[in-house]
Amino acid sequence: MESYALLKEVLKKTSAKQIAAEMSLSLSLIYKWAEPPVDGTGSGANNPLDRIEQLVRITGDGRIAQWVCELAGGFYIANPKVKPDAQQLIPSTNSIVQEFADMLGAIALAASDNQITPDEAKSIRRRWENLKSVTEGFVRHAEQGEFAALKAPSTAGAANAGRKS
Repeated sequence: MESYALLKEVLKKTSAKQIAAEMSLSLSLIYKWAEPPVDGTGSGANNPLDRIEQLVRITGDGRIAQWVCELAGGFYIANPKVKPDAQQLIPSTNSIVQEFADMLGAIALAASDNQITPDEAKSIRRRWENLKSVTEGFVRHAEQGEFAALKAPSTAGAANAGRKS
């Protein structure tokens, strides 16, 4: 979805007048943010979403996205950069299991003394984020049908093995 289209949808539920007043901006600027770009150069007013996109792209720093996600009550999960080939279904599945085991290990270690320190909480958070990222990558590949090309093990050989000649 384009940023202007999202803002147009937001303005259906939130008063543009309220946004303008609370941000000390003109009402016309708020409405300009929800307009499609004219001739690809923009309406002359980059909206805040476009500016966040530019900032993330220019800096390459995912902490900006993480910060926005935290403000919204969520977490940013980066998609994996490496696209596994369809023959890697089992290793991909094993990666999820391993990340889950690592997270549980971090939790068990942290809880072993009946308290969790801020550093231990950070370690648990890091493991949790890794697990979510690996799992998201797996789900995306499954949704794109990248594991569909795999064939089930042949049952013909197993059926013939039980027959006597």
